[in-house]
Amino acid sequence: MTDVAPACRADLRLRRRAVLAAALALPVSVAGAQPRAAGPLSVLATTGMIGDLVREIGGERVRVEVLMGAGVDPHLYRATREDVAKMLRADVIFYNGLLLEGKMSDAFVRVARAGKPVYAVTELLPEEMLIEPEGADGHFDPHVWMDPRAWSRAAELIAAMLARHDAAGAATFGANLAALLARIAALDAYAEQALATIPERQRVLVTAHDAFNYFARRYGIEVLGIQGLSTESEAGVRRIQELVGVLVERRIPAVFVETSVSDRNVRALVEGAAARGHRVVIGGALFSDAMGEPGSYEGTYVGMIDHNVTTIARALGGSAPERGFQNRLGGRR
Repeated sequence: MTDVAPACRADLRLRRRAVLAAALALPVSVAGAQPRAAGPLSVLATTGMIGDLVREIGGERVRVEVLMGAGVDPHLYRATREDVAKMLRADVIFYNGLLLEGKMSDAFVRVARAGKPVYAVTELLPEEMLIEPEGADGHFDPHVWMDPRAWSRAAELIAAMLARHDAAGAATFGANLAALLARIAALDAYAEQALATIPERQRVLVTAHDAFNYFARRYGIEVLGIQGLSTESEAGVRRIQELVGVLVERRIPAVFVETSVSDRNVRALVEGAAARGHRVVIGGALFSDAMGEPGSYEGTYVGMIDHNVTTIARALGGSAPERGFQNRLGGRR
């Protein structure tokens, strides 16, 4: 009997690309028909990771508002009436896509139908950059920002979209983009070096949910999440027992909580390992679906990844400076 699943998945992807191409074409005619007022481009971003790229690239030519702040889980976030009003007031809207903001889909459709330019930055990336986890039924992992190289491509796309709506700022956007990409490349080199110092047997990152697959692919770390791609999924007793077995067998010294996800299941791992005679500590809180507090270094994309890399390397037996890349952890923007 012929397996039709691959064909179905290919058809799903082709249809998704066709819809995106049509959506991408729409804002050009709308923007041309309805010129915006003079002044900075008003941009609304759903997550801090996107908002930070827009600020860095846009500089003084943009005014950025972020819907979801520090500690907010985008998987569970529902748009309020005021959020929709903010979208309708914005000149351009950027969201992650790939179902990260799954409960906001209706809101994006409403504002797009109202003529607002709405861009899903990850869904405009080349498909070969995306990860389709086993059993995901044709859906890609949305946590692309965990790979600095892939997120650099998202930055390039954002710069291009800003230039579509502010052609006079294209040179500024290009210069700011180049500076941002240089910083991200330096961060990526630091991450590669620091994580390589973790002893091979201990290169296992155990977290609350599967937000670190792109991180794992980029830096050669095995990642085990208690929950699936979305924090909506429930962690079963069997899954927790399986992970306790891995911790004990491989003598993993630390597990990690996430700032936007409950730590209950991670603490269950610590207790389970202790009951089997192996001491595991919580190695720190990682930024997964949200960045740090506004105004802090960890409230930037570079600071977020720096914090994660430094925390993971030090907790799993590697070596990294206490204050991380360029000695900035714990400081201001």
